[in-house]
Amino acid sequence: MRLFLRDQRSFILVYLLQLALITLVYWLDGYRHAEISVYAALLSTCIFVVFLIVRYWTNRSFYRLLEQVPDSLRAFAEVKPGSPLADSLQRLLKAQYRLYLQEIGEQQSKIEGHRHFMNQWVHQMKTPLSVIHLMVQHEDDARSVAIGDELDRLRKGLEMVLYAARLDTFEHDFVVETLDLGTLVRSVASAQKRLFIRRKVFPVIEIPEGLIVASDEKWLAFVFTQLITNAVKYTVKERANLHFRGYARGRETVLELEDEGVGIPASDLPRVFDAYFTGDNGRSFPESTGMGLYLVNEICSKLGHRLELESQEGAGTIVRIVFQPDREAYNEVR
Repeated sequence: MRLFLRDQRSFILVYLLQLALITLVYWLDGYRHAEISVYAALLSTCIFVVFLIVRYWTNRSFYRLLEQVPDSLRAFAEVKPGSPLADSLQRLLKAQYRLYLQEIGEQQSKIEGHRHFMNQWVHQMKTPLSVIHLMVQHEDDARSVAIGDELDRLRKGLEMVLYAARLDTFEHDFVVETLDLGTLVRSVASAQKRLFIRRKVFPVIEIPEGLIVASDEKWLAFVFTQLITNAVKYTVKERANLHFRGYARGRETVLELEDEGVGIPASDLPRVFDAYFTGDNGRSFPESTGMGLYLVNEICSKLGHRLELESQEGAGTIVRIVFQPDREAYNEVR
């Protein structure tokens, strides 16, 4: 109703001015019967009010729609046109909606094609990497070791690209199962032994037997790999330790990774999970991409796990993955 009155405000003002002008003309012409003038004005006003009521009632759905925040793109379809203006606006909205759907479809097709290309490209690149790895894995000279290290970095980079491309279709590529946390951590840590040896970092695993969590093994292993890579990358002192601790906290299960690295400045902590954010450490470590913690946070969120991070510059970083009880974790996966 308020929108309708605001819309008709100028019309009402013109009517009142016209009524006053006609009354003045009759008054100046010698018709000085005030009662008749008031009666005529009252009768005209009643007719005008009835006209406004009918006009509002005819277009009430149109005005209600304009006053409300739409909850769907097809909200305009609920409007029942009651005037040429409302009918024309509805036709315009339908035409725009069709154009919008067409453009969205084209963009989704392009994105899907790009994702398909990236998946194919990553798999094609894995073949030559595997061949090169077979060629140098039995060689012990410094050159072959260096090639092996670079192959390891390339493989991790390709995995990051692959998982980032699959993130938008996460719901089609996960399986929730019960996992032994200690077994999975040891498996991932063993797969990163070349990285530990090269950077002279020693993994210390303190996870009790039988600590079970509900998650997807493939995605969770990628999360662990990213956290290990980050922790080792930002550890500059030799013979440092990377601690893995698993424990129960109430009904939740927690995996904690604590490194002895350079830590994160307090000013950077609010943005460490933003895509492509490298912060002050990114200027000292050119290998930083700003994607590792972003992907970790996104994947944990989709798996229904909570991520906690504590860090002090110069004193290392602690990252915790909090697993909820099995039923709750399963219900939150999306």
